Amino acid sequence: MKIQLLKLVYFSPTGTTEAIIQSVARGMNQRAVELIDITKPAARKQQLQTSENELLVIAVPVYMGRLPALLSEWLNSIKAHNTPTVCIVVYGNRAYDDALLELKDILIKRGCKPIAGAAYIGEHSFSSSELSCAEGRPDVSDISHAELFGQKIIEKLQSVLSADYLPDINIPGNYPYGGATDLWKIDFISISNSCTQCGICAAGCPVDAVDSGNSSLINIEKCILCCACIKHCPQNARTMKPGLMKDAAIRVNEKFKERKEPIFFL
Repeated sequence: MKIQLLKLVYFSPTGTTEAIIQSVARGMNQRAVELIDITKPAARKQQLQTSENELLVIAVPVYMGRLPALLSEWLNSIKAHNTPTVCIVVYGNRAYDDALLELKDILIKRGCKPIAGAAYIGEHSFSSSELSCAEGRPDVSDISHAELFGQKIIEKLQSVLSADYLPDINIPGNYPYGGATDLWKIDFISISNSCTQCGICAAGCPVDAVDSGNSSLINIEKCILCCACIKHCPQNARTMKPGLMKDAAIRVNEKFKERKEPIFFL
């Protein structure tokens, strides 16, 4: 089977999911590639349409064992026609729970044909120099694994005339899905005097929760707890306040030190 266009779709507030999908793409070594970054709200206003002559790769992070709720509407608007599709989730070294199965199920309903799936590890959103979890991941080993995954996908496609000849992939998980889709609505970010109002945090927020004119103002109703604004601050002026989020970061640091390894399903 020959692919005319490789479409890479990713949601990546802190850059870990983007690193993984780019590595998978390198392993595929395709000339015609289209990048579709749906991290910012404006990008999620555009509907995705794909055909059976394209290869679609979608990578998203896991939030509390599920897909990010804000992506539900966009994912469910995809229009595909028997498009061979790769499903990828990235989690913070705890567990990916039912998120990969959830992604596969949604894409099937939208006309996609999942031919491969994978779960990779990225540095946890709550991770910091003080309370680290999967710090520095994806690392060299993860990147090599992702590149190999890309190679395997292309080999699988080249072994058949069309996606119709590929069997369904078995993805672990349960239905109804576990995990949580409702996020805490809390004021958890402390901003020090070293903040220069550079605007990097506002520009990188995936839900426009940080005021572009005054980065000290955060809309907690919009905030998805991704901590991108904390991680991207060049002055390290943003940290977690004591409270629910800081307690969660402590638990993550204490309970999930053992290294998890990526896995793919072909």
